[in-house]
Parts: sequence; structure tokens; C-alpha cells
Amino acid sequence: MPDKKKKAKHCSRNPTLIRGVGRNSRSKMWAKTYMYERIKKALKKPRAKTETKKNTRFITKEIGGDKNGGTRKVPASRTPKYYPTEDVPRKLRSNKKPFSLQKKKLRPSITPGTVLILGSGRHKGKRVIFLKQLKPSGLLLVTGPFKLNAVPLRRVNQIYVIATKTKIDISGVKLPSRLNDRYFKRKKLRKPKHQEGEIFDTEEEKYSVSAERKEDQVKVDSQILPLLQNEKHLKAYMRSVFTLKNGQYPHEMVF
Repeated sequence: MPDKKKKAKHCSRNPTLIRGVGRNSRSKMWAKTYMYERIKKALKKPRAKTETKKNTRFITKEIGGDKNGGTRKVPASRTPKYYPTEDVPRKLRSNKKPFSLQKKKLRPSITPGTVLILGSGRHKGKRVIFLKQLKPSGLLLVTGPFKLNAVPLRRVNQIYVIATKTKIDISGVKLPSRLNDRYFKRKKLRKPKHQEGEIFDTEEEKYSVSAERKEDQVKVDSQILPLLQNEKHLKAYMRSVFTLKNGQYPHEMVF
């Protein structure tokens, strides 16, 4: 069989002197392509006639009268006579959905009754029990219980928790219906205003736990504490604080 002709390897038409530097300049290489001949031929060809678009910004109007007879061009839409001295702020268009309409997906490892480890906040490192996901914020409702590790009913973002394999059955636990996002909204504290007759009023209002929260905390914890007593060492596990020592890596651990 006759030998097949070997295809020549593709290489640049501009030989390189050293790496990054070619023998011919850009203008020389452009001249080699004979593009100027093609441009001349293209210019000689007659262009196809295209319909010119009518100018819609102006409208011709007939003006009557002996002295003002004829037509005049008038702008189609009048410009406003009033211009604001300052730029009025306006919202920019966005394709993103507002936060209230976004879907808050819950991690598959987090289910009601799962023991979570808090990774931030004033209760960092403590273990809590997940109760439910609040809507529309998507935050997690957790409790300590308060009697064991002093963690009250509170909201936590799921990106700041570590889900463990420890779980208790809380299907029989009844939560108060008022436990929602409005329930946990931060209360605005009163600040003293120095007005007439109130010069010496310098005391700021301090936060205090309401009677409703205390009542709900007792109601929820009284149902969860008996469930923790059924399993051995679970109370001590909930009291303990999660810490790391030298040579311990969380990505290698099984929680």
C-alpha cells in the first residue's frame, strides 16, 4: 500500500526569533494576508438600498392663518418644564427575588429532634435540640433545654450549626402556636430625651425577659427533659461543651 502523506503540523506563518517575538511586524503580517485587496473589491460593490427609518421625534403640523400659513416640525413629546434640583433616588430593576419569596431549604441532616452544636454567638460550643424551622425567615428554632445548659428558646441560622447523629423523638412535643419570627423580634428600648422638665432623666431602659417567654420556656422544657432521661448519659452530653484540641480536625470527625 502506498504510504499516506503526512499532514504538515500547524504552525504560525510568522517565524519566531525568540519566545514571544516574531520575525515580521503586525503591519507586515497584515500585508501578507492581502486584506487591502479584499477591502477594495468590497467597496466597489454597489450597496443594497435600505429603507430609511422615519424620525418619530418630530411631527409636522399644519398652521393656519394668513401670516402663519404652512407647516412646522413640532416635537412629538414635550420636555418637562420642571427639573428637580437634586437626583431623586429610585430602585434599580433586579431579577432577584426578594428574601421573603426565596425558598429556604433545610439541610437533610437537620430534622426535628436532632442535636446541633452551635458554632457562633454567646452560646458557642453548646449542644441544643432542633424543634422546627420558622417561616418565612427559614431560621431554626432550638432550645437547650435551659435547665441543662442555659440556652433558651432562640433562632439560629443553619450555616452556624453542626448537625450530629444524636437524635431524640419529639413527635409528641406540642409547641406554642405563637412561636414565630414576630415573637423573637428585638424590642426597641427607650432612650432618654432631654426635654423641658426632664433634664435629670438619664436612666436608659434595660432589657428584661417577658412573662410570656418564661411561660413558653417552661412549657417546652417540661416536655423535652423526660425524653432526655430515657437515654443514658444524654443529659451529661447536653451539658458538655464542644471544644477542639491540638491534632483534632473537624472534617475528619463523625458527630
